Amino acid sequence: MSSIKNFTIKGEFITLAQFLKEESIISSGGQAKWYLKDNPVKLNGAPENRRGKKLHPDDVVEVEGQTYKFVAE
Repeated sequence: MSSIKNFTIKGEFITLAQFLKEESIISSGGQAKWYLKDNPVKLNGAPENRRGKKLHPDDVVEVEGQTYKFVAE
C-alpha cells in the first residue's frame, strides 16, 4: 500500500486531465484520453476514464500505484 499524497486544488475543482498533467503523469491534456484508455485510474475506489471528470476536495484518486487525496487550498 502506497502512502497517500495530498493534492491541493486551487479553486472549486480540477479535471482529471488537468490533475494528470500537473502531476507529470502525462505531458499534455491531449494525451489524457489515450492514457485513460490504457491505464487504470480509480476515483473513490471506482474505475474512472473520463478526462473531464471534476475532482473535488476529499476525492481520492489512485493512479500508477500512488494514492492522492484532494484538499482545498
